[in-house]
Amino acid sequence: MSATQQAVTLSIPEQLLAIEEIKRVFAGRLRCMDNKEWDRYASFHTDDVVSDSWASTDAAPQADGTAAGSVTGGRALADAIRGTLDGPVKVVSVHHGHTPEIELTSDTTARGVWAMEDKLWWTNAATDAEEHLHGYGHYHEEYRNVEGRWLISYRNLTRLRVDATDGFHNR
Repeated sequence: MSATQQAVTLSIPEQLLAIEEIKRVFAGRLRCMDNKEWDRYASFHTDDVVSDSWASTDAAPQADGTAAGSVTGGRALADAIRGTLDGPVKVVSVHHGHTPEIELTSDTTARGVWAMEDKLWWTNAATDAEEHLHGYGHYHEEYRNVEGRWLISYRNLTRLRVDATDGFHNR
C-alpha cells in the first residue's frame, strides 16, 4: 500500500453494497445516455469528473466536428455527449457494459474496468444512407463517494475494435 493510499475498513457487506451501488451508477449513466436524458446525465458524475473518452482515435467526433481530448466537469461532459449524440445530427445509440472488475481503493474511492460494446446509427443527409459504428473495448473508471453517493470521477474509453461505415466520421 502506498503512502497516499488509504486502507479499506468497510465490512464485507459494506464493500459488497458499495460495489453494487457503483454498478447501478454505471448502468444508470448508460441508460440515460442512450435515452438522451441530458437533465440527469451529469448527476452520475462528480462535479470535477474528467473524461478522456474522446482521446481515442476512433472516437465519434463532437457536433462541431472536433475530436476533443479531455472533458472536465459533470455539466461539461453532459453537454459534450449531448452534442455528439443529440446535436444537429441525431445519433441512435446502444451502450452495453459487461463483466465489471471493481476494486475499492479506500472507503470512499474505487476503480473499475468494464468490457463495453456500443452501436451508433445516424442518417447521412447528403446521401440518405444509414451510417453506423459498432465498437468493442473497455471503460476504465474511477469512483468517489460524495455525501453518501457513489459517483463516477474519471473515465477513459479504450477500443479493441471498431467496425464502421466509411462515412461514419463525416457528419
